[in-house]
Amino acid sequence: QLQAYGGGLVQPGGSLRLSCAASGSIISINAMGWYRQAPGNQRELVAAIISGGSTNYADSVKGRFSISRDNAKKTWYLEMNSLRPEDTAVYYCNALILTSIGIRNSWGQGTLVTVSS
Repeated sequence: QLQAYGGGLVQPGGSLRLSCAASGSIISINAMGWYRQAPGNQRELVAAIISGGSTNYADSVKGRFSISRDNAKKTWYLEMNSLRPEDTAVYYCNALILTSIGIRNSWGQGTLVTVSS
């Protein structure tokens, strides 16, 4: 189970930090990521981090967003800086979780980020 936190309303140029916490019967989390979906658009990958620590970002957020993790807390974060109105979307956390019965592709419930003056 994934629980996302941290969305809200922010002015252009502002910052927000999203968190996602995993719970349940977890052996390991092989990959963690954030996706977003704006009205009328498809869900898109924003940032991801794999077990080895490599990261991947959408071109539109490179240099502004940063993904990080705390393995001990089974939590990962998305630090969003220099936010733009086009960053407005519902943000979903996602993870590939190894459980006793196999790998599960899990999604959080989504948290709304609104960038507006």
